[in-house]
Amino acid sequence: MPEAMTPVATAHVDTFARDRLPPRELWPNLDLSSVPHLDVPRLNAAVELLDRMVAGGQGGRIVFRTPRGDWTYAQLLDKTNRIAAVLRDELGLVPGNRVLLRGANTAEMAACWFAVLKAGGIAVATMPLLRARELTHIATKAQIRHALCDAALMAELELTQAAVPALDRVAAFGADATDGLEARMARHDGTFANVDTAADDVALIAFTSGTTGPAKGTMHFHRDLLASCDTFGRHVLRADADDVFIGSPPFAFTFGLGALILFPMRIGASTALPEMATPPRLLEAIGRFGATVCWTAPTAYRVMAEQGRAADFAGLRQCVSAGEHLPAAVFEAWRALTGIRIIDGIGATEMLHIFIACSGDDIRPGATGRAVPGYRARVVDADGRDLPPGTVGRLAVQGPTGCRYLDDVERQSGYVADGWNYTGDSYVMDGDGYFWYQARTDDMIVSAGYNISGPEVEDVLLEHPDVRECAVVGASDPERGMIVTAFVVPRDPAAAGAALTAALQAHVKANLAPYKYPRAVRYVDALPRTETGKTQRFRLREMVGKGS
Repeated sequence: MPEAMTPVATAHVDTFARDRLPPRELWPNLDLSSVPHLDVPRLNAAVELLDRMVAGGQGGRIVFRTPRGDWTYAQLLDKTNRIAAVLRDELGLVPGNRVLLRGANTAEMAACWFAVLKAGGIAVATMPLLRARELTHIATKAQIRHALCDAALMAELELTQAAVPALDRVAAFGADATDGLEARMARHDGTFANVDTAADDVALIAFTSGTTGPAKGTMHFHRDLLASCDTFGRHVLRADADDVFIGSPPFAFTFGLGALILFPMRIGASTALPEMATPPRLLEAIGRFGATVCWTAPTAYRVMAEQGRAADFAGLRQCVSAGEHLPAAVFEAWRALTGIRIIDGIGATEMLHIFIACSGDDIRPGATGRAVPGYRARVVDADGRDLPPGTVGRLAVQGPTGCRYLDDVERQSGYVADGWNYTGDSYVMDGDGYFWYQARTDDMIVSAGYNISGPEVEDVLLEHPDVRECAVVGASDPERGMIVTAFVVPRDPAAAGAALTAALQAHVKANLAPYKYPRAVRYVDALPRTETGKTQRFRLREMVGKGS
């Protein structure tokens, strides 16, 4: 199988990320035969997506549409170059340094992301909802010294700095401070000598909640960012330069990064960035910005289908759903209202973006789709052997992107086997090569498009003085797909009730991103365990399913 195997000289002076890639024998097979133009030694993704667009005469095109005005590609390039100069000349960034990015989906946040890549740094974007506890884990795991943060979100970052003293090179944007990013940018012109990164230099570390605790880092190369554009974007989405993208996923999710930055900018299109993208706000923004391509989770499509009118979506021509399984009922309700067949898709942070999907007349309601051109997918048994059509098994995937965990051989060995990526999903493949989702094969809870680690929530609950034991599982929910459900053994059985439930929920919200809190809390005398003391989560799921 064709692979990019020849080592080339890294541009990274700080080789932290390269030194902590998995051993090469634990990598998945990376098949570049579908993207031969990316099988090159040198490549900087920011240059390809931004500088080349302006150099090609497209600088006057709009790249971001915001409530405070539009940005052109040329304006984005000017601001990005200034930020890159600040990083290099004032914050001391050298190629290979990691930079924590903290902000909402704004043009400024996007400019910071591009600046990091142009300067040869490694972007580590984080969601605005993350708390200091989570940011501390990320900053420690990735050994981060630099951060660019929206001034409105500095409070949690300052708490993080107290826990991680090495995180000492920080600039805030969106405020009038004399040491803020805007003031620093004004001291530089709009030119910058881009770092000539290797195509296989790490461009970003994306942290994703795992099944056994805190977030884990996945490393993606400059080449990978363009490979996603040139597979799913080119062959399934098939948007064009006149499209206006819009959506709800945060830039910090690789789903949102691709949907709202990579895919549109690869073709010279624009992205609308409303201040908020809750379903009602997204519904309104679609009309206000004239959006034509929408990205969000099934939950949001369901809400918008219930609240919207056909006229609200008159300009839309393409819709994409990912993050969780798209129910056939939501697909049909959306099609009845808008006439649009939603592109369902499965991706993974480990794979960067979507690798199974279909569009247009190829869509079969209820099926995730077929392998995206450039990828191969199989349904296999526990030993990695192909299963016949119609049989439930584990999903295994190969393509031009793949899993490379940051300094975590154990997890790498669990995700990759015999060159294949095992995503943790169980599927059935039919005789026509369509994949039909069955369930997660691990303890991941997928709620309203967010991946939530049950053990991570358990760790926080166990810190509460009124909790003796607990276990967290997912429960089926018609609105969110799944909800976080906590089974709690209280220290004082008499305390079990609404007041304790509210206190536990508040405790989780204060320590983790609010979407991770248990929406249901059940009090039990003891947790079911094996003879060796392991919690039998399958029994808890059975209890949830039976409503007992």
